[in-house]
Amino acid sequence: MNGKEPLVCIIEDELSVRESLSDLLESMGLKAEAFASADEFLAKSFPEVPSCLVLDIQLPGISGLDLQQQLRNGEPKIPIVFVTGCGDIPTSVRAMKAGAIEFLTKPFRDQDLLTAVNQAIERDRVIDRLKETSAEYQLHPGDIGCDQPSLSEIVGESAALHQVLKEIELVAPSDATVLVLGETGTGKELIAQAVHRRSRRRARPLVRVNCTSIPKELFESEFFGHAKGAFTGAIRDRAGRFEVAAGGTLFLDEVGEIPLALQSKLLRVLQEKCYERVGEEKTRRADVRIVAATNRNLEKEVAAGRFRGDLYYRLNVFPLKIAPLRERKGDIPLLAAYFLNLVAKDLGCPKPRLTQAGIETLKNYDWPGNIRELRNVIERAVIFAGGGALEFDLPANGSNPASFERADVNREPEILTEPEIRRRERDNIFAVLQKTSWKIKGADGAAELLGLKPSTLISRIAKMGLKKPDFAPRCQTPEAT
Repeated sequence: MNGKEPLVCIIEDELSVRESLSDLLESMGLKAEAFASADEFLAKSFPEVPSCLVLDIQLPGISGLDLQQQLRNGEPKIPIVFVTGCGDIPTSVRAMKAGAIEFLTKPFRDQDLLTAVNQAIERDRVIDRLKETSAEYQLHPGDIGCDQPSLSEIVGESAALHQVLKEIELVAPSDATVLVLGETGTGKELIAQAVHRRSRRRARPLVRVNCTSIPKELFESEFFGHAKGAFTGAIRDRAGRFEVAAGGTLFLDEVGEIPLALQSKLLRVLQEKCYERVGEEKTRRADVRIVAATNRNLEKEVAAGRFRGDLYYRLNVFPLKIAPLRERKGDIPLLAAYFLNLVAKDLGCPKPRLTQAGIETLKNYDWPGNIRELRNVIERAVIFAGGGALEFDLPANGSNPASFERADVNREPEILTEPEIRRRERDNIFAVLQKTSWKIKGADGAAELLGLKPSTLISRIAKMGLKKPDFAPRCQTPEAT
């Protein structure tokens, strides 16, 4: 770290294992220090923070998992590689969820340990570079260019979104691999574009690969290219996505959909930064920055054996988690207004009005399709509005319709007579008129709050015989009791 030789601490109660691990790491030019217990490690005063811990699970006194928890709550975070003789799945899942780099079961190959330790050290260096780069960028924005694009296309004011934007500012200037996590429709591709546009690679291509659309037999060709005659149908040389993105950013969309059997091929190019076209022996350098995205929980996929753990950790250097729209409903009015302007311009039609009643309708929906669904709803409403007020016909609960049905079953329904329905409608209209000081038209008028056309509201006021009070009602005095 910071130009010094990385220090790797080994915490292992078996002397022979401790010594062999120390010898292995030192033979690779790393500085190693060994401890027989977690207590012995904690009692040590370090002039420099270790770059990595090689930690046994079963230890006398404080266990490896308990030590991991203690270190996880402190600063700075120390990357951990677990080694254990009892590699049960629940323990490995717990370790991975707590942030372990790797979980190796004895006996393991020397190369597997060295790969995991090098990955931990590299992650440590990346975090240091990110902090230095971020501070440098804040002090000298001219170093990156005065034409730096803004993040204005990412709309919202919620705390969750602001946190993501801060993290984009932090990671974008580096070459660190970014993993964008979020449900379908949350705008993961927009986040990838923002990372690329604020990076030093922004003058080079941003190439998107939809991993769900690549046939298994064409995966290598799509990613790495092929030579003429490499297989039936290969009638000419073809560059792959890694080559097209040279010097720029490669966006691996829905990376969790890559078949397990093909993940090793992607891992190899990420680790070694080189590849060969199908049917060609020439080795090419992969000079790309990787941004990946997924709507899957890759930790669960790793635990279930459907995704390689080593590939996951290669991708998960800097995760960016995007909150679903139902958790940031305060952003809905801004997003709706943004899409309204955009859609009206694209369709070349008069811009309709977004009423307060319409906004409330949008906020009362759970948006299972997230921002993508919101845009589609706005576009459909603009087409039907014809320049008037936008109207939305949405379910009461978009994320789980069954919950509405269960609520109806468990609760005795209230039965209203026709006169009672009319009386409640009259009371509601009167209350809104009082709230708006009997202003009917305009952005803050009663018609907008009720989601009605002004002419319709005026007709109902006349039909119901509603009149504006001439004076405010007086409170009763004690003498009246």
